[in-house]
Amino acid sequence: MVIGFTITKEDGQSRARLGLLNTPHGTVQTPIFMPVGTQATVKTMTPGEVRDCGGELVLSNTYHLYLRPGHELVAEAGGLHKFMRWDGPILTDSGGFQVFSLGPLRKITDQGVTFRSHIDGSEHFLSPEKSMEIQMALGADVVMAFDECIPYPCNYEQAGVAMERTTRWAERCRKRHDRGDQALFGIIQGGMYRDLRLQSAAELAALDFPGYGIGGLSVGEPKPMMYEVLNYLVPAMPRNKPRYLMGVGSPDCLLEGVYRGVDMFDCVLPTRIARNGTVFTREGKLVVRNAEYARDFRPLDPECDCYTCRNFSRAYIRHLIKANEVLGIRLTTIHNLRFVLRLMENIREAIAGGYFVEYKDDYLRRFKLD
Repeated sequence: MVIGFTITKEDGQSRARLGLLNTPHGTVQTPIFMPVGTQATVKTMTPGEVRDCGGELVLSNTYHLYLRPGHELVAEAGGLHKFMRWDGPILTDSGGFQVFSLGPLRKITDQGVTFRSHIDGSEHFLSPEKSMEIQMALGADVVMAFDECIPYPCNYEQAGVAMERTTRWAERCRKRHDRGDQALFGIIQGGMYRDLRLQSAAELAALDFPGYGIGGLSVGEPKPMMYEVLNYLVPAMPRNKPRYLMGVGSPDCLLEGVYRGVDMFDCVLPTRIARNGTVFTREGKLVVRNAEYARDFRPLDPECDCYTCRNFSRAYIRHLIKANEVLGIRLTTIHNLRFVLRLMENIREAIAGGYFVEYKDDYLRRFKLD
């Protein structure tokens, strides 16, 4: 098997666990948060800065790289690792979420999805086979099966049709994928419906993928609903395979996801809100562009060890953002990324030390998003 996953410790009070994910480009510790490098770059940051923040495994986007610059060009450059100068593991998503989010610009059939580019309006067709072709050319360590994403809310019939199609597409992906140095993960769908989720998990487990994504969550549903899905779904997933909750990255959801047995996470949230002048602190969100911070000479978070907090004040960063200086959003991005990655480090330490549940409860008592 091109990747290996070893569980090194399981928490006695929750489903949290520590693991080692071995890939062709190195071994990473789980639970892990993966910074998102949509266009083969984590926005505003160099690969070295991502490393300095604690990044070990990054995610890139199949849909965007297919449209620009093209997977053939990336392959000609020697693959995604060489193209973006990242020597660690990379995961690429299938393009499914981006295609299905195009709404009226796309048409779904059992064969695949016809869509128009958001860049120039040109027409394209993406199928399970095409997604595999693109991802094999990109050369990531972990690639994802092409799935049908559904909106929230979604009725039972729609969720069932999409779930069954996702299973058929997973079989086609498995048949087409033949790159020996990549691991192909399946994606569980089924909306918010317990029987559909469990059916999807069982059918994909029968295909024996080396890992499994949980798709269709964090799409607008209330957080307690997401947690309830995880409560019954995670125990139905293969114990010895990595579990990847797709598109989740707020600190509270990371803690709750780990508590329920999730191993891998990704999300654009930390870097996206950073570009809007919002940062995470141990107390919750802080909108540093607000006027109240014009004369605040404290770091963004006095408890943070990132480059930004070691060197610059809220007042200075607010000045940069208000003046539209690029350094401002670089500094907030560095902070948010380090904040989330340090949280994952602390989570792993807490699991190893046997005090994860106490750590989670204490963290959430103090951390307020609203």
